[in-house]
Amino acid sequence: MNSPAQPGGPPMLKISGLTKRFGGVAAMSDVTLDFAAGTLSAVIGPNGAGKSTFFNLISGAIRPDAGQVVFKGEDITGLNRAAIVRRGIGRAFQVASFFPSMTVEENLMAGIAAHRSQWSDLNHRFPRQGVRARALEVAEMLGLQDKAAVLSANLSHGDQKLLDIALALALEPSLLLLDEPTAGMGPEERWQMIEKVQRLWQQQNLTLIFIEHDMDIVFGISSSIRVLCYGRVLAEGTPDEIRANPAVIEAYLGTPVEEDAA
Repeated sequence: MNSPAQPGGPPMLKISGLTKRFGGVAAMSDVTLDFAAGTLSAVIGPNGAGKSTFFNLISGAIRPDAGQVVFKGEDITGLNRAAIVRRGIGRAFQVASFFPSMTVEENLMAGIAAHRSQWSDLNHRFPRQGVRARALEVAEMLGLQDKAAVLSANLSHGDQKLLDIALALALEPSLLLLDEPTAGMGPEERWQMIEKVQRLWQQQNLTLIFIEHDMDIVFGISSSIRVLCYGRVLAEGTPDEIRANPAVIEAYLGTPVEEDAA
């Protein structure tokens, strides 16, 4: 069951007129969206809709040509990734990113030490207890505590995706961006992943935005949905509103998404 969003107040993330062109192609064109604190929101759309570009602009991977990104009341437009992470935005990628020759615990300790600027711990045989304790705490959040000593390269695909999310969580974000967290998974594994993501959102008091192509998941767990198409906002609203939106049905869904049987 979805937890209620925090009522009132300014949005945690406010996007205004965001625009990005690559050559003659507008990957993002005048996108304006708000995300309230405490919400679990999906961003959907056909391939090439601009979803990953949207995340890249928020997280500082690329700079916008125009527009503004405001996070917790601060203009973070054009800041680099490290500066944006320090302000509380974390991101996990469609293709998991980690050090394959390190164990799960070592990957997490490296991320935590770097985030805390405790650089000496990266090469120290006995890292500070706080770094190791935090690494094991984050591993437990994602159900990876029993795999702490396993080389990351030897993890299953699903556990590698969980490690990537854990690495983002290790940086103590208040806003977490997940780019296709269930990509490459079978039906049962997808739902196991989403159950962990939803539990994480509820227990850690996160604001979470995710990109996803599985419409059963999108309509099953989202408190709100934004639809992008050719770099523009096609629609936004509750799952029921998006499910019934004629423009979304025509451009993306194809046929109305049926309600679950009572």
